[in-house]
This record gives sequence, structure tokens and C-alpha cells, in this order.
Amino acid sequence: MPSTERVPKPPWPLVATCTRGLEDVLAEELRSLGLGEAEIGRGSVRFAGDLRAVYRANLGLRTAIRVLLPLASGNATDRDSLYRLASTVGWERLTGPDQSLAVEAVGRTPELPHSGFAALVVKDAIVDRIRAHRRRRPNVDRADPDLRVHVHLGVDETAISLDSSGEPLSRRGYRLQGAEAPLTESLAAGLLLMAGYDGSRPFLDPMCGSGTLAAEAALIASRSAPGLERNFAAERWPFHDAGVLEDELRQARSRSRTPPAKIAANDIDPKTVAATKKNLRRAHMLRFVTVSRADIHDLDPPGPGSLIVTNPPYGHRLGELEKLRPLYRELGDALKQRAAGCTAWLLVGARELAKEIGLHASRRIVVFNGPIECRFFRYDLYAGSRRRQPPGEAGGSG
Repeated sequence: MPSTERVPKPPWPLVATCTRGLEDVLAEELRSLGLGEAEIGRGSVRFAGDLRAVYRANLGLRTAIRVLLPLASGNATDRDSLYRLASTVGWERLTGPDQSLAVEAVGRTPELPHSGFAALVVKDAIVDRIRAHRRRRPNVDRADPDLRVHVHLGVDETAISLDSSGEPLSRRGYRLQGAEAPLTESLAAGLLLMAGYDGSRPFLDPMCGSGTLAAEAALIASRSAPGLERNFAAERWPFHDAGVLEDELRQARSRSRTPPAKIAANDIDPKTVAATKKNLRRAHMLRFVTVSRADIHDLDPPGPGSLIVTNPPYGHRLGELEKLRPLYRELGDALKQRAAGCTAWLLVGARELAKEIGLHASRRIVVFNGPIECRFFRYDLYAGSRRRQPPGEAGGSG
């Protein structure tokens, strides 16, 4: 590994960001990748490592959105204090006047309510410092920069980091066609891992939408690293080591396998079925998944003890809630009548609809699909299923 005089000597403090509700799953992923103990925050998990850890995390984390290398942090709630904080970083050792950069900011403070303005302040501080040391300023290229800088604004603390990922890790690159209230790839993977899926039991998504759950199930079951088909911003860092990255790629490829159990995805809409097949083909996972057009009434688990995970419509538009009640009753009836011995997990965005399922939930987990607060319900389905409960007592009330 080359000298890292441009940044502090490793192990570095690193941060992996994620969707709220997936922090515990992400921390377990880091441990399973051999990346040590993790400290869980809100929408993020802190860990420590070197350049190899940065590559491994980007290649292997299924639930992360970005992997960041913090450079400076402190109380910076207004324009002047943010500029001073950004000016403390030795940017002239990280990029030169012939290279480009881009700054992204998230969060807000009362004095900095617009993240775009905060990004401009940090950009100005970087450009001014490099110009003072090199007599020339670097270019700004938001589309394809050599150096990506990430700013997280907070009332208590603001952090300025190098973004090692570039395009969010949640965008695997295989999904061309989406559906209403679609799951990001990282959230879909997080739900599957939360449900205990490892590919050893049959899997079914009976309302597959654009096929994201099925694609992520196939990636998990085949032990395919989700980052194998993409590049990362860290590859343009001045201390990037192509040999270390290639070694991590080789190790990741060596772990792949043929899934040991069946994976199936169904939907009643022929256009949706076609979209699922296209997305699975782009993910190189179509050979592992059986995709069929089927009504929920014809629910057919692909094997004994199947894991059923699905993301039914949420009904947040005006008037949709009432229209969706029969669908949720039908889904509950199908699970009760046709999936004995299986385990079902449903991501539900409206508690009123969850009550229509009519089954007792053994677990309820809060997760966020974008801005929508959802409940992830587990239903243990028994032969000779339990008596249907009155709606007010159903598991969806939690």
C-alpha cells in the first residue's frame, strides 16, 4: 500500500450510511466482512479500517448507501464557521489544480437551511486553500469529479468527509424500470437480511413489482458481492492502490455459488413481469429466479418452509386506501390458506391496511422507505391456521 501522507495514518475512522431502521443490519454486515466492531448511529454506522477496508466495504455491503472517510468535524452551524472548518483540511495534498471536485451536502442548521448553499461554502473553502498553495484553482465537475466531498450538517456537529463510493451503493445499476413506492436495492437487501434470509430456504415475492426483492435475494443466495459490476470514487483518490482493489475483487468473486434453494417472483401485471425479467437479466441473476404471471389467489410457495417477502402497494394517494383494503384481505387469506409452514414478511406503509391482513404478527419493525414510515411485519403461518382475528386485534396495529 502506498504512503498515505495526504490523510491520517490508518486505521482511519470510517462511516457507512444507510436507510433509517437498517443500522443494526449494516453493523452485522460489517462484522461478517471482517471489518471489526461497529458503533451504531442514526442512519449510519462507524467503523475503522484502511484502504483495503474501504474497498471491501464498497464491494460487499448490501445495506449501505455510502462509505465515507471523515476529514474534519466540529461545530459549524453558519457560513463562517463552516468555511473555517473546511479550510482546516489539507486539500492541496488530496487534489491538484488540474483535477476536478464536487461537493454534496446533506442536513441543515437554522443558519444554513439549504444544503446547496452549504455545499457552495465548502467548495469555496477548498478552492481558496488550493489556490493559495498551488496558485491555481481546481475545476468543479458535478457529473464526474476526481474528488467527491461529502458534508453532513448538524446542529451539534458537522462532518466533512471524502466520499469513497461515488454513485450511491444503493444503486446497483440493474434497475431500469420501477414501480409505485419502489424499494431501493439497499432497503430490499436490508429487509431480506432482517428476515434472516441467506439463500438456504426457498424464497417467493408474490407481488414483485420491478423485481428488486427477487434480485437482491438472488444476489444474497449466490453470495454475489453487490458492488462487483461498478466503479467507486476511491479509485480516483491520489492514494488508490489498484493491486489491493484487484485482490479484494478476486476474493469477492471466489465466494460466488449457485443458490441452494429456489427463488421465485410473481405478479399479476404482465408489464411488471416483463420489467422484473429485464432487471434480473441486467443483474445477471435471471438464471437463478423463476418469474411468472400469477394472481395472489394462486399463491404457490416454491418449497416447504418458504420465506415469503413482499412490498404491497401503500395507498398514500387520495382515495387509494379504501381501494386497497380488499387486496390486503386477499393477501392475508392467500397466506393463511396456501402458505402453511412458511414465514411471511410484509412491508406495510399504512397501519389501516395492515389490519386487513387478519393474521397475528410475531414481529413488527419500523423502517423507512424514503420519507414513508413503514412497518415490517412477520407472520408465522401454521397448518390449520389460527382463527382470523377481528381487524382491531390484528398484528398491523403495532
